[in-house]
Amino acid sequence: MFSEKDLLQIQSKNIEIATVEQQIQDFKDGFPFMQLEKAATVEDGVIRLSEEDVTKFADLYAEKSKDLDLLKFVPASGAATRMFKSLFTFLTDDKSDKSVEQFFERLPEFAFYKDLIELVPENADRKTIVSYFLTEIGLNYGYLPKGLLKFHSYPEGCRTPLEEHIIEAANYGASHGKAQLHFTVSPEHNAGFKGLTKSILPFYQRELNTTFDISFSEQKASTDTIAVNMDNSPFREKDGSLLFRPAGHGALLENLNDMVADVVFIKNIDNVVPDRIKATTYDYKKALAGILLNFQERIFAYEQQLSAGASSELLDELATFFEKELCVLPPSGFDTLGSDEKIAYFQRKLNRPIRVCGVVKNTGEPGGGPFWCKNTDGTTSLQIVESAQVDMDNEAQKATFNNSTHFNPVDLICGLKDSQGQKFDLISFRDPKTGFVTIKSRDGKDLKAQELPGLWNGAMADWNTVFVEVPLITFNPVKTVNDLLREEHQ
Repeated sequence: MFSEKDLLQIQSKNIEIATVEQQIQDFKDGFPFMQLEKAATVEDGVIRLSEEDVTKFADLYAEKSKDLDLLKFVPASGAATRMFKSLFTFLTDDKSDKSVEQFFERLPEFAFYKDLIELVPENADRKTIVSYFLTEIGLNYGYLPKGLLKFHSYPEGCRTPLEEHIIEAANYGASHGKAQLHFTVSPEHNAGFKGLTKSILPFYQRELNTTFDISFSEQKASTDTIAVNMDNSPFREKDGSLLFRPAGHGALLENLNDMVADVVFIKNIDNVVPDRIKATTYDYKKALAGILLNFQERIFAYEQQLSAGASSELLDELATFFEKELCVLPPSGFDTLGSDEKIAYFQRKLNRPIRVCGVVKNTGEPGGGPFWCKNTDGTTSLQIVESAQVDMDNEAQKATFNNSTHFNPVDLICGLKDSQGQKFDLISFRDPKTGFVTIKSRDGKDLKAQELPGLWNGAMADWNTVFVEVPLITFNPVKTVNDLLREEHQ
């Protein structure tokens, strides 16, 4: 299948031949659908906190985090191009719609307005204004990443999402006056992120009385996946070389696996708000981190008890803990197992990374949600599931997916170390059979592309998972430019 030239190309990307062969086999076999058992709801897989609970767990985090390494991990490699879909259509096809009209009617309300108007020629028509906004003759916003766009206006100036995340980190991700942030960025924008960081950091370190350790990484070439023709043969470029494509946000598991920290906060680059409504986000971030540390402490204690010898009472207690609190149901026939087999099962299930995921009430947003799912090892546990993972031709599965009461806003707090303080190898807790196949095109030819298991989906399938309801105000992503006109971003 592969020539000597192909093998050299694969080797140059640090990809194993066996990995490429497995990807081609996955194209042929397809990926199995997730088996949904039921939607996770409040009191049945989703924890709802009282005000007292929020305070209690936030205080717990404040007490314990003093001696921990904290990290804010922000996926920030996506280009902002999709934010401006209507404006690009207006520019290329001269077609306007309601969103284009709203953009012009409220143009002065955008944080980037002053920068734009200084560049645009006097008496410019609408098309010229959009050209200066989207392309390199002006702001070039159509080709920059979201993290470098001006989102919010303040009396002292305007802020980008990069800056808003820095401010967030100082308020819930700092220990002893130091905050660590890591942004995953695309190669072409690495210099832009580093340049902005260098220019703003002295100001924010003074203003926030915090020292920042900010690092960047790019999606590794070794995580790219091979593309194939519709008959599953390798797709080739015009020069005969193999085509490899970036494999979605699941590829960032490699980047996350390189991080060394006790508690990691994960949040998307575009989900930021102005200072006036940040307080709720801070409160719940701290509370979720407190819940993580509470569960982690109990898990470590159980591991210690198991290693000292397990009584039938302890095994019963663990069975209840997993079913009622970690929401992991054992495989059928578990009750008939002997003590040694039960001990081995619990030891394996305890010794895993843990994540506490904030979920918001479902308001019709597209995307994944929290579910109880059947796993390949026969257990049932909590998973974040996207619609693409569900067999929508199966009416029962479709109905279960549509019964979801909550939505995944990508609000995760993760514990990446074991009871001995050793870092888990996160790759070994990924379910490789939860990838995606999509249809794309290249040079006018259709092709199949493959995405790795999503970072918060299959990449974390074998983690201990806790879902906690968080207020809707903590979820304010910017998917289109006009979202910046919403009251929450003004």
